Amino acid sequence: MRSWLKRRWKRLLTGFVCVEIFVSVYGCANTFILHPSTHHIDPHGAVVNKIPYGDGALEVWTARSPACGDGEPKASVLEFTGNGTRAEEIAKWLMDYRWKHWPVEIWVLNYPGYGGSSGSAKLSAIPPAALATYDALKAAHPERPIFLESNSLGGASVTYVAGRRPAVAAILTNPPPLRRLIFQRHGWWNLWLLATPVTLQIPRDMNTPDTAPLATIPACFLLSDEDAIVPPYYHDIVVNAYGGPKHVIHIPGVGHNSPLTEESEAELKIWIDEQWAKTFPTTQPAK
Repeated sequence: MRSWLKRRWKRLLTGFVCVEIFVSVYGCANTFILHPSTHHIDPHGAVVNKIPYGDGALEVWTARSPACGDGEPKASVLEFTGNGTRAEEIAKWLMDYRWKHWPVEIWVLNYPGYGGSSGSAKLSAIPPAALATYDALKAAHPERPIFLESNSLGGASVTYVAGRRPAVAAILTNPPPLRRLIFQRHGWWNLWLLATPVTLQIPRDMNTPDTAPLATIPACFLLSDEDAIVPPYYHDIVVNAYGGPKHVIHIPGVGHNSPLTEESEAELKIWIDEQWAKTFPTTQPAK
């Protein structure tokens, strides 16, 4: 019996060592978490902007909201997308829907290795690319206040940037605490042989419980109550870690990638109006 147990533990230990070696060599965390794409996507009128970065360039798609009319934007919105979307898709949607009531210019980053952004798709590459995009936006339009916004994985970029640069406010939709999410939710099916090394490879700057306490600007959290990808328990970890004033909007009956309900959209609009009024005291609320 003892010899059988020894053999079993030796096999488990050998398997764990093999997985560790594989992850170390091939960067399994990037492969396990990130799903980059580079195929053509119709930007529906959004305009591409290339930001020099390292030996290449970051691709940013920009659009102006209808509220700008023939005038200049009064503020900027810097959006960090989720893992399964691209900037070309999001810029137009933000212009036509989310920010249509306010005169803003929207910038949406394609992470390194996504779309036309150069470099490899790596978790460690995302935070510095996000910060570089913020700095390029601020250099191009220093007079404009900046709102930060994100979906899912992009929440890590928002909390990272907000802890290091000034901004008006932030909107975070279903942000994940990557380390806890991978280890606790995905460890059981691989006996933590894969989850452990993957978790250890997630950079601190991509782990929202580490970066959120440094972010002190007002934040609105949009949380899907039926989220199966980042369940509500994990949303709460990020919300509780956040260092600034926070407003939470729970969205009943919808999943991770579902659109907001009419009620939640209306509540979000009121919150944005409040932040806008603090920034531009003489401006009337959006209609």
